[in-house]
Amino acid sequence: LKVRVVRSSPPSSQFKATLQESYQVYKRYQMVIHKDPPDKPTINQVRLVPVSFEDPQFKSSFKQSATLFAKYQMAIHKDTPSDCGETEFTRFLCDSPLEAENAPNGPECGYGSFHQQYWLDGKIIAVGVIDILPYCVSSVYLYYDPDYSFLSLGVYSALR
Repeated sequence: LKVRVVRSSPPSSQFKATLQESYQVYKRYQMVIHKDPPDKPTINQVRLVPVSFEDPQFKSSFKQSATLFAKYQMAIHKDTPSDCGETEFTRFLCDSPLEAENAPNGPECGYGSFHQQYWLDGKIIAVGVIDILPYCVSSVYLYYDPDYSFLSLGVYSALR
């Protein structure tokens, strides 16, 4: 048995070189030990979309995201349809006091508010609303399709 300590932040060349292999070990572990289904979302099925009606990805996924929010709110929190319409969704999870900023030494995506969308079979099944700040990532809210609750997407999102 050989054990190596590799720097993950910032990612070292060893970390980058072994990331896929490490991920496969993690995925197998999750399936065997925690009984995760093999179709649990992967890194390739997660999109980080800036919360901006100017952003094409945000605009094109807005209706689907707002519909998913309403489904979640009504199933999980027992809200009425009028409590979780597009206006309420926009006020609660799209209007942010944070201004987008692309600092030279910051992350590639920049700083600001984002919707981290989890896609499966061409549809959004969960959205993590996050703020990316200079020294932390803040989880604002997570909503998911109740039909996929068996995937434990809240836990997956927190760990990710």
